[in-house]
Amino acid sequence: MNRGIGFWLSRRAELTPHWPALAFEDRAWTYGEWNAEVQCVRHALREAGVSAGDRIAAVTMNEPEFLTLAFACWQSGVIFVPLNFRLSGPELAYTLQDAGVSLILCGNEFLGTVEAIRGELPVRRYVSVAPAPGWTSWREFISGMPETGWAHPVRDDEVAILMYTSGTTGRSKGAMLTHGNIFWNNVNCMHAFGLADDERTLVCAPLFHIGGLNVTPLYTVERGGTVYLLRSFDPGAVLDVVERHRINSMFGVPAMFLFMSQTEGFDRRDLSSLRLAICGGAPVPEPLIELYSRRGVAFAQGYGLTETSPFCTVLPTRELARKVGSAGVAAMYTEVRIVDGENRPAPPGTRGEIAVRGPNVMKGYWNRPEATAEAIDAEGWFHTGDIGVEDAEGYFFILDRKKDMVITGGENVYPAEVEAVIHQIEGVADAGVVGLPDERWGERVVAVVVRKPGSALSAAEILAGCEGKLARFKLPRQIEFTDVLPRNAQGKILKRVLRDQLRTAPASVLSPAGKG
Repeated sequence: MNRGIGFWLSRRAELTPHWPALAFEDRAWTYGEWNAEVQCVRHALREAGVSAGDRIAAVTMNEPEFLTLAFACWQSGVIFVPLNFRLSGPELAYTLQDAGVSLILCGNEFLGTVEAIRGELPVRRYVSVAPAPGWTSWREFISGMPETGWAHPVRDDEVAILMYTSGTTGRSKGAMLTHGNIFWNNVNCMHAFGLADDERTLVCAPLFHIGGLNVTPLYTVERGGTVYLLRSFDPGAVLDVVERHRINSMFGVPAMFLFMSQTEGFDRRDLSSLRLAICGGAPVPEPLIELYSRRGVAFAQGYGLTETSPFCTVLPTRELARKVGSAGVAAMYTEVRIVDGENRPAPPGTRGEIAVRGPNVMKGYWNRPEATAEAIDAEGWFHTGDIGVEDAEGYFFILDRKKDMVITGGENVYPAEVEAVIHQIEGVADAGVVGLPDERWGERVVAVVVRKPGSALSAAEILAGCEGKLARFKLPRQIEFTDVLPRNAQGKILKRVLRDQLRTAPASVLSPAGKG
């Protein structure tokens, strides 16, 4: 019997056809209505020559057509390829070629980018969300197609999603996430968050990212709740939707919740329905936890990656205050450990690489057997490339990426640790820490800070705020100010971009005495 992702929607259409399923702007679908449109898309794909195992891509904003196409793929045994709409033409061309995509759905904002590379693509069919010259519109594509369909059986180990990693260094790789991977992530979420069958979840993180697609939307569909889709993240618009539709849960990165809190009139907004703010991508700063806690909103933090579908660890809300800064304990059906350079388990309190094993870990990288073998060892442990530490109670703390670690005077400095201290300084809105070449120390620690509006915070005050909280070799030797930090779609600071910007900017070097 078919138990893949697509089954969740078709089964919901049988069990609860009149329950509200999806809402977007002025449109809404019940489970019965949504599944009927999915069947139309399935028939249209078949008419277009798409078969099980083929790859179908979407490059759109958070549009309902994106999710509808995804479910049509999953009900047909087709592999869905979400594309980052922020990619350049050449980057998109590489991804589409690498995946061997035969059909693409494109938001009209991105038609020009795709048109410029059209001659380089393997794509046979081009579908646009809205009518456009030279493209088949979504409505034209599904017009006249039957609203009923069949259940294409899928196995747990069949690939459902080919999700390309951010590729901050080198070419991006397609993580093969199976139907089983997504199911077990949902089971982990069930134990961690306990979303209800009448859940109203807001999706404002980009759907092309694993956090936007697979933290609350797919789980909510399986449970029978309602997905409220916001075209893109806008702090004021998010607060409007939360109030108007009595949203219960949402996923975001810390920066998103920070920007929401900085909107005018935030303290007067009605957040009483928002039971859970699920946060990933980075630890939530303690002041932000306290701010939302005063409004009755609890943060559920977790750690995960595209390759793990995504959740590896979850911090229970009841432990939020006691374990500030922690990514939590291993998810219910996932193993997590810290390993040393020889791949041996490290004792509690010892820094090392985070390794993950479980049914939520990807099948491998698309057409990259060498990269797969490098990432997943013979015992099934996925090596994340992240540096962390486990305390005596089994709680994990994420320190940094291996590649972002700064080595100054032979000492290892983890930027996230320095950033956490700077975030606590009054007047700081945001901060990023990187390493730059230094003739004396090999690398020096450099902090780039965004001041809060109206703040005249100086570099000397930032340094004073770090004194006594960090070992002296960890103190910034250069502090710069900017209006905004470069971030990717997941909200993570683009350290490579930040380093490039600093190399071309005038330096304001501070030299704290000593290194001990």
